[in-house]
Amino acid sequence: MHGEIAGVPARGVFCLVLSIVPLTMASTQAMCEELTIEQAVAEALKNNLTLLAERANISIARARLITARLRPNPVLSAGADHLDALGTGFNEINAAGPSEFNLRTDFVLERGGKRKARVEVAQGTLTVTESEFLNAARTLALDVQSAFVDAVLAKDNLAVARENFETLNRIADLNAARVRAGDLAEVELLRSRVAALQQQNAVWRAELAVRAAVIRLQNLMGRSRYVPTVDVAGELRRDPETPPLEKLRQETVENRPDLRALRQDHERAASALRLEMARGKVDWTLGVEYRRQQGINGTGNSLGFFYSVPLPAFDRNQGEIERARQELRQSELRISALEASVLAELENTYQQVLVSRKLLDDVEKRMLPQALRVRQITEYSYKRGQASLLEFLDAQRAFNETMQAYNEARAEYARGLYLLDAVSGKAVMP
Repeated sequence: MHGEIAGVPARGVFCLVLSIVPLTMASTQAMCEELTIEQAVAEALKNNLTLLAERANISIARARLITARLRPNPVLSAGADHLDALGTGFNEINAAGPSEFNLRTDFVLERGGKRKARVEVAQGTLTVTESEFLNAARTLALDVQSAFVDAVLAKDNLAVARENFETLNRIADLNAARVRAGDLAEVELLRSRVAALQQQNAVWRAELAVRAAVIRLQNLMGRSRYVPTVDVAGELRRDPETPPLEKLRQETVENRPDLRALRQDHERAASALRLEMARGKVDWTLGVEYRRQQGINGTGNSLGFFYSVPLPAFDRNQGEIERARQELRQSELRISALEASVLAELENTYQQVLVSRKLLDDVEKRMLPQALRVRQITEYSYKRGQASLLEFLDAQRAFNETMQAYNEARAEYARGLYLLDAVSGKAVMP
């Protein structure tokens, strides 16, 4: 919509403003990197360092799943007993010895489905981690979209400031000619030049705002160094219609990754309870031993079999079972609390979008055309000597404020639409 109303300044080439070395318009446009909002989001999802750190949690969870699948290692023991290490000398008289050598292996048999429950917990943790990563991607995408809107808004405000500066410069040049012709007092020329200088300061502030907005955008995109020749391209989002609230409620409950993560965490908590109950079951240890006797009093080979089991007289893992049970109940409460919170957030965002759309329509259809018409008439009248400089500057100020309000309304509506997507859990594929 920007630039469709006659007399409304169109956005210029952004990187031309920030180039230190003077360049022609054609060469600057050739050097500019035009960046759309879709490209900015895609680059951020690929390169943002914070999101990359979140992605590493998935690899960590997969490693824990590998650990959960492992079975207990067998234990190998070797021993030597009744050795003549002190030089006693084994013989028939002292009847010492014989020396014995043994080799033994023990195996732990897990009972109660420990391994299965352990794998279920690790798999549930991996699933939760993946959903949490998607939620981090959703939040990052919203941050990038908001930063992009801020950059476009700053660029539009810069265009307005430049156009106002050019207008005041034309008035100052006109007044200089009128002073030379003796048709205007010199104080009027000085006033117009002061107004132009004040507007020049506004241009510099607007340029600084553009630079700050693009720096923040590039930082979110994961760029370690600021690139001054980036130009945000494309119009601000403006959907003609807003989806029904009931449809958005259903999508929010089904698609929000943080809500999905809590539901998956509830399933993981149930698996954790089963694991703790399984740990309450004692494991069996089976052993096999080979023994070799070598000495004057006897020589022989023997096998031994062993079975051991701890007696659960005191510790039956009661505390951990109760802890896991309470965590399961806690996860149910967290799901209910978050679901109520996100639905309230959706309701609030939906109303904000409706209000911002009405505000934008009102500014665009009623305020802006009238402010533009007043400025045009006053400027024409001032050039013909039928209006004072104060009247012209007042009309210029009113037009400038209206244009800024228009730009803010467009940006606010675009932010609201992106926020509505984020709140309703619109899929973001990193």
